[in-house]
Amino acid sequence: MSELRRSTARGTLINAAFFVGITSLGLIKGFVVAGFLTRHQYGLWGLLIASLSSIGLLKQVGIEDQYVQQQDADQELAFQEAFTLELIFDVGFALLLAAVVPVLALAYGRPELLAPGFALVLVVPALGFQSPLWVFYRRMQFARQRRLGAIDPIIEFVVTVALAAAGAGYWSLVIGALVGNYIASIVIAVTSPYRLSWRFSRAAAKRYVRFSWPLFVAALGGLVVTQGAVIVGTASVGLAGVGAIALASSIVSYTTQVDQIVSTTLYPAICAVRDRADLLLESFAKANRLGLLWGAPLGVGIALFASQLVRYGLGSHWRPAIGIIRAFGLIAAFDQVAYNWDDYFRARAETRPIAVVSTIATIAYVGVALPLLIAYGLPGFEIGMAVSAVAGVGGRIAYLSRLFPTFAIVRHVVRAIVPTAPAAAVVLAIRALGDSHGFGAVLAELVAYLALVLATTVMLERPLLRELFGYLAPRPAT
Repeated sequence: MSELRRSTARGTLINAAFFVGITSLGLIKGFVVAGFLTRHQYGLWGLLIASLSSIGLLKQVGIEDQYVQQQDADQELAFQEAFTLELIFDVGFALLLAAVVPVLALAYGRPELLAPGFALVLVVPALGFQSPLWVFYRRMQFARQRRLGAIDPIIEFVVTVALAAAGAGYWSLVIGALVGNYIASIVIAVTSPYRLSWRFSRAAAKRYVRFSWPLFVAALGGLVVTQGAVIVGTASVGLAGVGAIALASSIVSYTTQVDQIVSTTLYPAICAVRDRADLLLESFAKANRLGLLWGAPLGVGIALFASQLVRYGLGSHWRPAIGIIRAFGLIAAFDQVAYNWDDYFRARAETRPIAVVSTIATIAYVGVALPLLIAYGLPGFEIGMAVSAVAGVGGRIAYLSRLFPTFAIVRHVVRAIVPTAPAAAVVLAIRALGDSHGFGAVLAELVAYLALVLATTVMLERPLLRELFGYLAPRPAT
């Protein structure tokens, strides 16, 4: 068990370096490209990518998760069965997207979506050949998995930025995605530890369907959320408003990174100990605390510095997005509560609760967020998204209380967000007392905020941090 903890901790460090680097690269790419594109062009790209990506949520039906969870005697055969199902699904999904692109262009009245939309569909057939990454993930060989996984985003960054600077507009993003994915797929397929063979099994297909249908229902909820914002947003706040929503969403996505890092690393280990309730509770509590220690101060920080981010980073033409960036930052901080809950149910092959919670949040979104978007524009949408987040977090907590009846969720959350409160209070006090709003004052506020968060975190969470770094320390020679 000690070795499993150590492997998980080291994997967390590897995944952290990967996710921070790749996400930062994506964030920089977004800022750079936004600087070369007009709000209209960026809004058009946001319209297209939001539409296709939301439909792309339907592709996340848990084939990888089920493969990692299985304990078959013949692992090469198990991989080939999963790889075959992935290829079947990818081909079907590509055909679905190809049929959807003309519908989107017609629905939005924008025929210019056709060419880039069909081009992006060509990315999908390449994805199945990245399945060998699952093998390294299941073996917890994170370093090799991440080295191969970094090929696509790095190439995509270089190609996209170069083309954007050359004046290619949103086509820089399309071509970058195609080039990055195809080169990565070729390299990953060539280095696969198992042969990429066609092995279709009805028994395996039934097993994967039982595991995956609730995840498909949850993905449908995500589709409704994203498409609802695009369709209703285009009609009520225009393309520029959709661009503001897309930009705010991309910025606040950074708040989930630690939770995603820890959850991604933990999942194979959770599958290994899925029958040990005590170990599951321990891993959940520590993992979510780490996520909150990152996500809460970052989300609040985005809210505090939203106007400064626009003024000194994005440019004055993004000023209308300040309000939604601020609101989404606070919502993202709150959404960190029990963020990784679904990993524990997937590891136990109990995926139905995931569908239920997704449905609850989707109903709140459709019943509250979209009507408020229509009635009051972006400010109303901000309130509706907060209501949907509360509904989703409430559902998570309800199911977790059944899985972990002794877990004190309120104390857990309060303890994790305490480091953020004094830092935010100091920044607000500085602004209330000071008259300077220049870049130097903003930089001083940011440094003060980060320093206070770090100091308070170290003071209050020293045992947790000491344990984590203890696993990362070299083992003594025997």
